[in-house]
Amino acid sequence: MTKSTYAPSKKISSFHPPQRTLMGPGPSEINPRVLAASSLPSIGYLDPIFVDMMDELKQLLRYAYQTHNQLTFPLSGPGSVGMESCFVNMVAPGEKVVVMRNGVFGGRMIENVQRVGGTAVVVDDEWGEPCDPQKLEDALKKNPDTKVVAFVHAETSTGAQSDAKTLVSIAHKHGALTIVDAVTSLAGTPVKVDEWNIDAIYSGSQKCLSCVPGLSPVSYNDAVIEKVKARRDTNRVQSWFMDLNLVLGYWGETTRTYHHTAPINSLFALHESLLLLKEEGLENSWARHMRHHLAFKAGLEAMGLEFLVKEAYRLPQMNAIRIPESLQKTEAEVRKRLLNEFNLEIGAGLGPLAGKIWRFGLMGYSCKPENVMLCLSALGSVLMDMGHPVKVGQAEAAAHSAYASMHASAAQAKLRAAA
Repeated sequence: MTKSTYAPSKKISSFHPPQRTLMGPGPSEINPRVLAASSLPSIGYLDPIFVDMMDELKQLLRYAYQTHNQLTFPLSGPGSVGMESCFVNMVAPGEKVVVMRNGVFGGRMIENVQRVGGTAVVVDDEWGEPCDPQKLEDALKKNPDTKVVAFVHAETSTGAQSDAKTLVSIAHKHGALTIVDAVTSLAGTPVKVDEWNIDAIYSGSQKCLSCVPGLSPVSYNDAVIEKVKARRDTNRVQSWFMDLNLVLGYWGETTRTYHHTAPINSLFALHESLLLLKEEGLENSWARHMRHHLAFKAGLEAMGLEFLVKEAYRLPQMNAIRIPESLQKTEAEVRKRLLNEFNLEIGAGLGPLAGKIWRFGLMGYSCKPENVMLCLSALGSVLMDMGHPVKVGQAEAAAHSAYASMHASAAQAKLRAAA
């Protein structure tokens, strides 16, 4: 027999990735319980046991989103699919959408509007700044026929957080539905769908939920469902896969009509991830992200590093740090050395911030004191070796001091509450 020309040119063996400390913009590290859940034996996606698990998933997601929305479930795809699902279902050709852009992902919203045949009215803010409510008010007054307002709650490219409650209130005052990107905020900082009256929201499984990548938790209220159902016969949703009229039959409350083959093992993992969140408590998760952010912040500032985003709008789980001018030409070398010498991944800047910021993620299972201390130690070592004025141990000492101060404050608060 002749050797097949289609065979690989080299010997390929089983793949074994290195053990990295993930402190970039995502994915985050995965809890061992979640990894174990993802390796459980597969079952059929219409198996009664699996259907029961789907119901539990929806309940757990409602808790994470703080909502009673019946249509709250994980889409089979990453956060980008969650984004596209909102736009293809909620924007019919010719409809006007106000999109607020203050980073990369606001820009992606604009492209989604254009691809579904809508008209995007773009409201720009500086990268690193939150979306300006007054600019939204002005845009809606100029465009009273706007059907949807879309914005990013937690802009991953900058670490800036916008006031979702205020923005949604303004949109509703002008009769528009809302689409909110919570990919980086869900479980890391408060997201309150019902209290803030958000119409449609999407997130990703790989950030603060610390699940395997490839799922997008979404939640739609009754106003969205009503609009989507009205499109059944006219202006049909252009995407078969993401048409909520069809997906409703699979994730609905009373029916289980086959729609697509669900990512079964990934859903096992998400179930465990959400169970971990429920066990910790949502408020405790928010507090944990803030606690480790404050210690990390103390260490970074002790190195003389500055944040891109003002403190009032800063995401605790996504820390965008200005690169010192002396290191901007060699910033990629810093990231490379952190990866090669310390197995530590951080993120680069995007768009106009490329080469100007580093992005440090403190998300989900990655948000823990050992990661804070490792990152400060490794970064300090590399920066000092590259000529940046850093004193050995100074950043770590500042972080330890911040932890001690927070611990003392918590102890005093507990004593006052018990008195």
